[in-house]
Amino acid sequence: MALIRVWAPGARRVELDGEGRLLDMTKTESGWWEADAPFVEHGSDYAFRVDGEGPFPDPRSSWQPAGVHGPSRWVDHARGARPAPDGRGQPPMGSAVIYELHVGTFTREGTFDAVVGRLDHLADLGITHVELMPVAEFSGDRGWGYDGVDLYAPHHAYGGPEGLKRLVDACHGKGLAVLLDVVCNHLGPCGNYLGRFGPYFTDRYRTPWGEAINLDGPGSDEVRRFFIENALMWLREYHMDGLRIDAVHAIVDTSAVHLLEELADEVSDLEAELGRHLILIAESDLNDPRVVRPPELGGYGIDAQWNEDFHHSLHAILTGEREGYYRDYGGLGDLAKVLTGGFSLDGRYSAFRRRRHGRSAAGLSGHRFVGCLQNHDQVGNRAAGERIGHLVSPDLLKIGAAIVMTSPFVPMLFQGEEWAASTPFLYFTDHRDPELAEAVSRGRRDEFAGFGWDPEKVPDPQAEETFLRSKLDWDEPLKEPHGEMLRWYRSLIELRRRLSDLTDGRIERTRVSFDEDKRRLTMTRGSVLVACNLNGESQRIPCSDLEGKKVFLSSKEGIVAGDNEILLPGHSVAIMSV
Repeated sequence: MALIRVWAPGARRVELDGEGRLLDMTKTESGWWEADAPFVEHGSDYAFRVDGEGPFPDPRSSWQPAGVHGPSRWVDHARGARPAPDGRGQPPMGSAVIYELHVGTFTREGTFDAVVGRLDHLADLGITHVELMPVAEFSGDRGWGYDGVDLYAPHHAYGGPEGLKRLVDACHGKGLAVLLDVVCNHLGPCGNYLGRFGPYFTDRYRTPWGEAINLDGPGSDEVRRFFIENALMWLREYHMDGLRIDAVHAIVDTSAVHLLEELADEVSDLEAELGRHLILIAESDLNDPRVVRPPELGGYGIDAQWNEDFHHSLHAILTGEREGYYRDYGGLGDLAKVLTGGFSLDGRYSAFRRRRHGRSAAGLSGHRFVGCLQNHDQVGNRAAGERIGHLVSPDLLKIGAAIVMTSPFVPMLFQGEEWAASTPFLYFTDHRDPELAEAVSRGRRDEFAGFGWDPEKVPDPQAEETFLRSKLDWDEPLKEPHGEMLRWYRSLIELRRRLSDLTDGRIERTRVSFDEDKRRLTMTRGSVLVACNLNGESQRIPCSDLEGKKVFLSSKEGIVAGDNEILLPGHSVAIMSV
């Protein structure tokens, strides 16, 4: 027998629909309805009828085996309980190397179990944290996951709840921590039945993706609990080691205690209860250090945030792109400012936004920032899904990787980056509603037509071929030049682990010098010097007291270190002692 509960404060009648039976539910306090259901047990299908309409899936459904419109399936998480992680858990953020992956395209099979078969590759690479893009149930069989609608249910096409638990356990068995990407700012457009149950949404705000979540209006207390308890579920029931919170700048909450602060506080309590370390990472384009400052200093208490400035400044330098938000970057001075101060836009004018943006991050550790050369957004939001390896030469790609791995920030890779994968990562969907499918396809074409793209050459997100083209080719790491790039990344990660100066998060100790005209940059991290020649021609880079010093790693042969200078071939980087 299961006690079934659902929050529907405005309903006059709620019925449990399961196993061919209808059972009236009883309204209790705070708008909750409940019923003892002797016919519901682990594996039973059920749904709700609200004021005679439905059946609708459970808003907190743990499993949607037939997709977003089908019945929910009851999951008893205590059944066949797995051993809890031993408490030693994940390494501190200072020694972390994160690997972002999309379950559906990481392998040919596109399942949780198939990811397990590739974990040795990640462990050998030196990865410490596997970050899964969202896995909550979304429309169709394929998608990025950011349009999830059943936020408590692991996606059916990936392998459902049991498949996800096997993946997490396998990661822990390899010494890998697991982070999960979660979305708290909107739900997807298809299969979203939350509004049938209660005031989950508000028209007082809007997001780029549709209705905003009601986090601070009438009825918002239970809405907030819905999202916080969802986060806690992933950590408790699935043994996740942390969460990455999508686009926190789109979470509108005017409450005295912001949702992020409340979430961080409850995760801290759960951490103490479970006896293992848990982390929260925010995606934010606000350049606001309050996201990661502790509450006693006026912050939200999140452990770290993605550093957009770091990616954008590095990308603009390597590619020369200046469109869109890259307008604010492109000079070596922008990158130098990020490396020594955390942000480039720290209250200065943004040409892209046509206003001042951000504030100083002074006093923050570099371990509060996650830095990358590419991620799912920066690849997939391009019309053709080009990776950085499609845009620059292997030599420049090696320089970019070296800067990421020697920066004072926590480094992150995107799947396949380590071998310069030739496969793109495109935007793909699988909406079954014909009108929605056409709207998504048309919107994608129109969006890039505005940038001068031929609409006929913009991949259709609804086409299965778009999804299939995005799958990694696991034969590539065994071939050149992919194998060479893989060896470079392995060497960089091993060096970062071996040299303690490279994991020092004290940004104020980072020293950077550069010459915009000659396109050269040096970064000193304690006793480690990183010298970059972004010019195609060889040049001598002034560096003091180098005679007899050790070169730890270089991207090309022909590095010559003199007394006060280093000769670097064109488009090369050297990491050495000073």
